[in-house]
Amino acid sequence: MEKFGIIGDPVKGSGSPALFGAGYGGEYGYDLIEGSDFEKSWETFLSSYKAVNVTAPFKEKAFAKVLGLAREGKGEISGPCMKIKATNLLVKTPGGIAAHNSDFTGIVLTIAEALYPGIVEEFYRVFGTKAYIKIHQYFRSNISELYGEVPQALVVGCGGAGKAAAVAAAELGFSTALMNRTPEKAAEIAAALPEYRFISVPASDFRGAFKECDLVIYTPPVDNGDISALTADDFAGEARTGGDRPGKVLLEANYKTPAFGGKDTEKKMLEGGCQYVSGKRWLLYQALTGYNLMTGRQPDFPAMLAAGMKG
Repeated sequence: MEKFGIIGDPVKGSGSPALFGAGYGGEYGYDLIEGSDFEKSWETFLSSYKAVNVTAPFKEKAFAKVLGLAREGKGEISGPCMKIKATNLLVKTPGGIAAHNSDFTGIVLTIAEALYPGIVEEFYRVFGTKAYIKIHQYFRSNISELYGEVPQALVVGCGGAGKAAAVAAAELGFSTALMNRTPEKAAEIAAALPEYRFISVPASDFRGAFKECDLVIYTPPVDNGDISALTADDFAGEARTGGDRPGKVLLEANYKTPAFGGKDTEKKMLEGGCQYVSGKRWLLYQALTGYNLMTGRQPDFPAMLAAGMKG
């Protein structure tokens, strides 16, 4: 039987096994392959698994492995994965090891669903496995009507997930700013992808940047120390021209111990009209777009939705 799983450190407590089980009715197994030694996890994948998800801190190391294989004609890298230079999905194919980035596609679907509720389920019903492409096209072609001007996004954290979020936001049509604890990393990403015109914002400007952006994607696993200082007005964003606009959308990657999970913060978000999107939604949509690549079969989305949004 074909085997599937996830590599990373840690992976205990991951929501992926439940989503995978729901998506295929328990037909396939899905293992947690945990350990701090990437080389050992890589060899476990090569010897025993058809496909694996990849989580922190191995996304960039896994990409480098497949890039080396691709140069020898033994690997394949998807377009978004090549731009992000990180992978969260490895699949054995007749052409070698394929690297994908469903973090990217998951972000695209998450943002679209936040602003067009119901779009994901409807497009998957109509377009099947190509739905994420259609959603991307639809959002990009309608963003000017949605906002009235070029909207702004702030991506906090520039690890593998942060880079995927930055590319996804830019691809959807947001003017995107990058913020990282070490500003050199944000500047490096901006320089490597000039087509997106990323700007690097110092972490000391967190509150100001947060306030003025229409979309905030927060990827660090912990509070950066400035969240408690945010006010309801910061969550509302700045007033802009162009008529009624959607409220600020805040997507947080960490769904286990969210930095924006405190009661005071939740109250401020509610008062400010901010739409908070849990990382569970991102996980659900990256699974929806990635599991088909892993197995060759489209998973049961309603079952995944029911399993993924519990708790």
